[in-house]
Amino acid sequence: TVPVYDGRAIADRLTLDANGFEFHNSPTGVTDFLDSGQIENVYNPEVEKIVAAATGASRVLVFDHTLRVADAEIRTSRKLREPVRVVHNDYTDKSGPQRVRDLLPPDEAEAALKKRYVYVNVWRSIQGAIEEAPLGICDAQSIAEGDMILMDLKYDDRVGEIHRTRYNPDHRWVYFPRMQPDELILLKCFDTETDGRARWTAHSAFDDPTSPADAALRQSIETRTIAFYD
Repeated sequence: TVPVYDGRAIADRLTLDANGFEFHNSPTGVTDFLDSGQIENVYNPEVEKIVAAATGASRVLVFDHTLRVADAEIRTSRKLREPVRVVHNDYTDKSGPQRVRDLLPPDEAEAALKKRYVYVNVWRSIQGAIEEAPLGICDAQSIAEGDMILMDLKYDDRVGEIHRTRYNPDHRWVYFPRMQPDELILLKCFDTETDGRARWTAHSAFDDPTSPADAALRQSIETRTIAFYD
C-alpha cells in the first residue's frame, strides 16, 4: 500500500523530460472510440500533433493503440482488454530499438536508430469520468537505479521486453482524479538520451479506496507513438 497524490495541483509543472509524464487538457473530435474509422482518421492525426508539440520531434509515428474496458461483458463482446494492475514500463534498451526495426523498412530503421527517438503513450478516458481503476504514475525523479527489472513479454509472433518495477518507499506516485475524455496523460516509455533526463516511467492501474461504491467502470484508450528527431 502506497500513498498516491492528486497530480492536478502540480500539473502545470510536470514535464516529460523531468518527470516522465505530462497532463493536458486536449479535447478530441472523436465521438465514438469504438469506431476504428474514427481512431484511424480523426484520433491518430490528433495524437501525432499532440506528441510533436510536446516533444519537439520532427516526425511522430502512431503505431498501435489499446482500448481497455473494466466491464467484462463489453470487453468480451468487443474483444477489448482490461486495465493492467501491474507496475511496469513498456520499453527497454533492448525492445526500444527492436520495435523500430519491426515497424520501419530496414534502411529507414537503421537511419532512425542513429538519432534520438522517444516512445510516448497517450492515455485518455473514452467514456465519462474515470471513477475506478485510475492510472497511477511514478515520478521518474524518484526511481532509483535498480528499481526497474527486465521481463520478457511473449507474443504469438515475437518476444518483447518490458520493465517490471520493484517497490521502493521513496517512489512518488500521483494520479489525476476523475479524468474526463477531454483530458489526457502523456507517458514517456523510452528515450535514447542518457544525459540525466527521464528515460521512462513506471505506471499501473490501481484500486482507489476513494472510488464510490457505484463507480462507473473504467473505459480508456492508450495510443503508442514514437517521436523521431532529425
